[in-house]
Amino acid sequence: MRTRVAILIAGNILIASANAFAVPPDSAAVAAASNAPYMLTEKKVRLKGDDNVVRSGPGNTFSIVGVYSKGNEFTVIAKKEEWYNVRLSDTNTGWVHASLCQEFDDMSDLEFRPNPRMFSRIGSFSFTAFTGGYAFDRKSNSLVLGGRVGYYLFEFAEVEGSVGWTHVVRPAEIVESLFGLTLEQEDFHMVYYAMNANIKLLPGRQIVPFVTGGAGSSIMQGSTEASYNFGIGCDTFIKKTAAVRFEFRDYTFHSGNAESRRENTNFEFSVGTTFLF
Repeated sequence: MRTRVAILIAGNILIASANAFAVPPDSAAVAAASNAPYMLTEKKVRLKGDDNVVRSGPGNTFSIVGVYSKGNEFTVIAKKEEWYNVRLSDTNTGWVHASLCQEFDDMSDLEFRPNPRMFSRIGSFSFTAFTGGYAFDRKSNSLVLGGRVGYYLFEFAEVEGSVGWTHVVRPAEIVESLFGLTLEQEDFHMVYYAMNANIKLLPGRQIVPFVTGGAGSSIMQGSTEASYNFGIGCDTFIKKTAAVRFEFRDYTFHSGNAESRRENTNFEFSVGTTFLF
């Protein structure tokens, strides 16, 4: 009898010691829960048709990647119009039409909406500062400085106002070859301005060639002459709002008095920096 009592007392002591050092189950669960990673709530759809076609893209023209039976559930990654982009496995995804799915949650926040201005410049203003060379009558070369302010009416069409300045120096031999007379060297400043239309050949791209034309005036030696111009150019965008611009233009106008009036054909080649805002 004494032996049995001693054994019972010893067993109770061992159980008490074990409980003293054990971690309570509730505390362990709380600790595990507090250290668990934060998980976003997954949005899922369930297939409700008998043979549900899953395609490689959001449209019936895309290839079929699989056919799944009724009741399959998939996690939704994105939504584009009436198509769901679902995860088929750890490595594969596909697109399924909304008519084949039963939604569990609101999917409106998953709608795929591309930024409409990512490659569009409609409604943007542009400012260009340029410099280059100006050939008066295709013979006398001088430096040109100027600026342009434009507005994108459409993706492919820009209206633009420009102003330029150059210092023309024509040696006597050039003047004599033009008029057939013995004349002195010409030295004068010229300011010219124009309103132009630029037609973009590859709108919305990083490299955008264009053709351009317009009309304006040239002011020199105390007189103002109406002019027109046409040319080609290219905008190379180094970022969405900044580009390097190359241009070649042909300016044509008349000058001189009634007895010696003649047509001038001038060339302008310029390099500038364009900013959109």
